[in-house]
Amino acid sequence: MKVLITGGAGFIGSHLADVLVSRRQDVTVIDNLSSGRMENIRHLLNRKRFRFIRADLLCRRKLESIFEKGRYDAVFHLAANSDIGGGVFNPETDFNHTFLTAWNTLECCRLFGVGKFLFASSSAVYGENAGKLREETGPFHPISYYGAAKLAAESFVHAYAFLNDIQTWIVRFPNVVGERATHGVIYDFIRKLKKNPLQLEILGNGRQKKPYVYVKDLVEAVFLVFQNASERVNVYNVGVDDRLSVNEIAGIVCREMRLEGVKIFYTGGSGGWKGDVPRYRYDLKKIHAMGWKARYSSREAVEIAVRRMLQS
Repeated sequence: MKVLITGGAGFIGSHLADVLVSRRQDVTVIDNLSSGRMENIRHLLNRKRFRFIRADLLCRRKLESIFEKGRYDAVFHLAANSDIGGGVFNPETDFNHTFLTAWNTLECCRLFGVGKFLFASSSAVYGENAGKLREETGPFHPISYYGAAKLAAESFVHAYAFLNDIQTWIVRFPNVVGERATHGVIYDFIRKLKKNPLQLEILGNGRQKKPYVYVKDLVEAVFLVFQNASERVNVYNVGVDDRLSVNEIAGIVCREMRLEGVKIFYTGGSGGWKGDVPRYRYDLKKIHAMGWKARYSSREAVEIAVRRMLQS
């Protein structure tokens, strides 16, 4: 199968590329390297079944040329704005890099007859809700431009599926942690503590509590859903049952960095930034019924991620 991964040099995309190449798929990665890194995929460059193209998904002429030459069977669309908090200050960031990149890629699938499209979505489409978040019923009330752009893109995925006979998969990611990360709470804590090991600023009140999944668990689930979910539109939450607080993550990072007596300062408020969802919990019945369950709990995922990020 000839597969295209958008954003494939990024944190999650590069791990997905590893999985697909290991399963003997013919993989092409597109990335503009704004947040992706060549070192994430350098080990794949000499593989016969792997190709890297540096390109911007907002350049339609270039993208259409890539699709015309590639004749892909499937597209895994992971490219998006990765700085969710930063996007709050400029709505165009997520309109362009989260929504429009998805629409451009979908349109190329339509124009060049790509029959399979997997979209990496997010828990952000649900917004702030107290109960378990269910794939079909939501509720869907995003409170960030990022969440709104992901939800708008999901709607277009549905429409393209039915109007153009494209089989689609929408996988809603939770907080993902692991090596090659370029953003997120662990990345921020390590960066801050390396700069000043005596103190740590925590955004919000530290009581934000979310599920964290290890990146290799996530990409295995993505491939399993792609292989086994057979409806025209397939929507799945992927995550873990337990949750971890930001304060607990700070404790793990300090312990793994062998730091004692670190003074903690809080910026205050229930969320880390405007648009942050401080607490959520997935309903995971669908993905569990398929036979997948994360190998690592939230705590184990964070511990592994911290160790491997410190080693890199």
